[in-house]
This record gives sequence, C-alpha cells and structure tokens, in this order.
Amino acid sequence: MSKVAVGVAGTGMAVAVATIAIGPRVSDWYDGRHQEQASYAKGSDAKADRRSMPSWLPDNATSVHYLMSTTGDDRLLSATLPDGRLPAGCTVGTPARSVHPMPASLRAGWFPEGVAARTTGSCGHYSVTLTGSQLYAWQDGAAVQAALRTGHQAKH
Repeated sequence: MSKVAVGVAGTGMAVAVATIAIGPRVSDWYDGRHQEQASYAKGSDAKADRRSMPSWLPDNATSVHYLMSTTGDDRLLSATLPDGRLPAGCTVGTPARSVHPMPASLRAGWFPEGVAARTTGSCGHYSVTLTGSQLYAWQDGAAVQAALRTGHQAKH
C-alpha cells in the first residue's frame, strides 16, 4: 500500500512541476496563435494584402505595422504619415463617445505603452494618437460590437 501512495505522490509532484514550468509557455502559445502580425512598406500594400486593414489608412503611409486578433475585432496599427495630419474622414479631438480602451490581449514592441492616454482623435472605430508624423491607432473589439449593435456603424 505504501508503494502505491509513494507512486501517486510522485506522479502528483511531477505533474505540478511540469505545470509550473510549462504552463506560462502554453498560455503564451495559446494567446499568440490567435493573432496575426504584419509589416508593410506602404499603406497601399497593406490594404491590398488585408481586407481587415482600415480603408482610412492613406495609400502613401509608410512603415505600416499591424497586429490583429483572429478571434475578434481587436487591432493595433502604426504608420508614418508623410503630411503629419490625420487622414480624411478622421475626427480631431476626443470623440463624443468614450475613447476606446486598448485591447488587453494585444501587445507589440512597435506600439508604445500608455499611448491611449494621449488620444488625439478617431478614425472609424479606431481611437488614434498622432505624434508628429507617427500615427498609432487601436480598435477594441468589444466597443466595435457594441457600436454595431446600437446602429452606429462606421467604416473600419
């Protein structure tokens, strides 16, 4: 009977150690497999490659970086705008509706922390920050779905 107890205890300890050692990697893998990331030289290249790219992104934008959730509408986007102005159709200033929160599930080295605190406008369902000629834009999937349910549809 004691050999069985020792075997069960040993197996339990092995499972616990494996869970502690491997668990975080499995979580990172699971989260990361529901995301797609891409970079493009120009806005026109990005829009030609991805239907999910917002139509308001100027064709002449450069250094475009994009991260999207494949299980929802969460998006991060950065681009350099040659004229340093928000694209046509975008609104300057804090939108009348609340600023969309940053998607908690998305993180990218090219997208700075805390950028949501410096929101300068909105483009479609995206909240945006323009610093010089650098545009940072994010879309929170839950906010998009809520807006669509209430009938406030806007282009990506």
